[in-house]
Amino acid sequence: MIRVLLADDQELVRSGFRALIDAQDDLTVVGEASTGSQAVELAYAHQPDVILMDIRMPQLDGIAATSRISADPRLVRTRVLILTTFDLDQYVYNALRAGASGFLLKDTAPGQLLDAIRIVDAGEALIAPSITGRLISEFAARPDPATADDILGPLTDREREILTEVGRGLNNAEIAERLYISPLTAKTHVSRIMGKLRARDRAQLVVTAYETGLVVPGSTGDA
Repeated sequence: MIRVLLADDQELVRSGFRALIDAQDDLTVVGEASTGSQAVELAYAHQPDVILMDIRMPQLDGIAATSRISADPRLVRTRVLILTTFDLDQYVYNALRAGASGFLLKDTAPGQLLDAIRIVDAGEALIAPSITGRLISEFAARPDPATADDILGPLTDREREILTEVGRGLNNAEIAERLYISPLTAKTHVSRIMGKLRARDRAQLVVTAYETGLVVPGSTGDA
């Protein structure tokens, strides 16, 4: 059972999400927050697997709340899925930098939202297709203050190669096929990379791949 916390300042929105989620056999809502501060408090209280987080909320906005949750080792298992009506690049960029695992718009179809919750819970990155291209360019245009060597120093050459493929959006099976290794070996490499870079999930690996220049907009790795 995937345990979900709803964080949105509109009661009607929360009620709609609750009805949709609780109707699923593998999903359940464990709490509702109407402010960012309350979202953080309820995250500690309920230890949810996934938080559906709105951006614009009173007291503490969704990005600040996401940052607090992602930075706390007690909530290392909790994933944040940003769900908002605002299709703005700055929001997306800041949300992923704060530690969000995904970003969807509120006009997403119900079935896609349910799938997104499951995908994010599994540790995968998920970004609305309508903003993926712009987001990639945004990351590439804003290099991390630290140098690539400082960030990637702990990684072996093979791990850098794996990280590059993760940044291009490949899953473990696709990485295995591309690099002629087994899916289990690919999964092991990804897990080690996450440990070395202290990344919560694949979304953070994608951020790192672009910010360090391992992947640039438009690159596919094809010869």
